[in-house]
Amino acid sequence: MEKLFQKSYQKLYRVPTQFKRYLADKIDWDSRLIGIKGARGAGKTTLLLQYAKEFLPQDNQTLYASLDDLYFTENTLVDFAEQFVIQGGKYLLLDEVHRYQNWSQELKNIYDDQPDLKIVFTGSSLIHLNQAKGDLSRRAVMYELAGLSFREYLNFTQGTNFEPVSFEELLENHTNQALQIIEKIRPLAHFSDFLEYGYYPYFKEAHKLYHQKLSETISLALSIDLPSSHDISFASVEKIRLLLHVISESVPFKPNISKLSERIGVSRNSLVQFIRYLEDIRVIKCLYADTKGIGALQKPEKIYMHHPNLQYALASENPNIGNVRESFFINQLGVLEPMKYTPEGDFAYKDYVFEIGGRGKTNKQVKHLDNSYVVADGIEVGHLRKIPLWMFGFLY
Repeated sequence: MEKLFQKSYQKLYRVPTQFKRYLADKIDWDSRLIGIKGARGAGKTTLLLQYAKEFLPQDNQTLYASLDDLYFTENTLVDFAEQFVIQGGKYLLLDEVHRYQNWSQELKNIYDDQPDLKIVFTGSSLIHLNQAKGDLSRRAVMYELAGLSFREYLNFTQGTNFEPVSFEELLENHTNQALQIIEKIRPLAHFSDFLEYGYYPYFKEAHKLYHQKLSETISLALSIDLPSSHDISFASVEKIRLLLHVISESVPFKPNISKLSERIGVSRNSLVQFIRYLEDIRVIKCLYADTKGIGALQKPEKIYMHHPNLQYALASENPNIGNVRESFFINQLGVLEPMKYTPEGDFAYKDYVFEIGGRGKTNKQVKHLDNSYVVADGIEVGHLRKIPLWMFGFLY
C-alpha cells in the first residue's frame, strides 16, 4: 500500500487546478458514495484529483488509486479498503473501477462495512448501476461527465471566464446574451476548431495527433472497456467495429435494421444491442421516437456521431457541414436531457422543435409549428426565433 500512497501523492502534486469542468460545481461532494462515469478522455481522473487536492487533507487520510494497478491482481478491493481505514484513511478515490471484475459487489460491501469511509469512484460510460452485480443504485449518487462544451473550450483555450446560460434564458434572451459574449471574444473565430478537435481536453497535449488518439481511444473502449462490462466475444467486438465503420460513413441516417443486420452478419436483436453498446461508449448518439422507457431492443429512428470531432476522425472524407452542425447541436443540448425524433423539423426537445442550418436558413419548414426555432450557423447574433448555433455550446 505504501507504493500506492507514493503514486497518489505524485498524482495530486501534478494535477493542474486552473481550469475546472462544469460538473465540479454540480456534484454533492458530501455524499458517502459518489460515482462519476464518462467516455475515455473526458477528464474524470483530473476532476477526481482536483477535488482531492483542493478539499481533502494531503496525508494518510486521503488515497487515490486506479483499479487497473497491478496491486489489485493480488489484493481484493475489500481488504485494501479495510487496511486503509485501519491506518487512518477517511477518503478513498478509486479510478477505473470497471477494470476490476467484482467492483460493484465489493463497493457495496465496503459501503456497508466501513460507515466512516467516504468513496468517490470513476468508471466507464458503460456503467449501469441497476445492472451491476452489487446493488449500488440505492447507495451511490451517480454523475456523468460529458466532453467539453464550447463555453468550456473557450475558457480552457482563451482564458475567458464565461458562465453557463440556461436553456430558458437562451430561448428568451439570446440576442442580449450573444452581445455580451462578443464584447469579450469573437466566438465564430474559434467555433470551427472546436467542431474539429475541441471536445476532449487531451487535444491540448498533441493537437496534430488528436484525431489519431481519438481513434485509438475508441478502439480501446471497444476492445477493453466493452468486454470488461459485458459478456461479449472477440468476434462480436469485430462486428461492432464494422458497424461503427458503416455508421461513420453514413451519418446521419435512418437505420434499416434488416438490411444493416444482413450487411454486418448478425441477427436483428444483436444489431440493435450493438448499436446500444456504441451509444453507451459515447461514440454514436441515437434519436428515438419516444425517450420514455426506451426498451433494450427498441430501434433508433436516426443515428448521429456522438460529437463532431468523431466525424473528422473516423470518416474517410471531410464530413458534410450540415451533418457536423446537427451533431454539435444534439451533443451539446443532449447533455441537459435526452432529445427525441420528430417527423417535422430536425430535433424535438421538451415542447420545442428546432431546424438546423446555415446563416441563410429560414423558418419556412417549421413556421406552422408552435414553439419552433431556427438554429443558424455562421451568425454571431440572432433575432427573435433565429438563434446562433454556437450559443447552444454555452448550456453547460
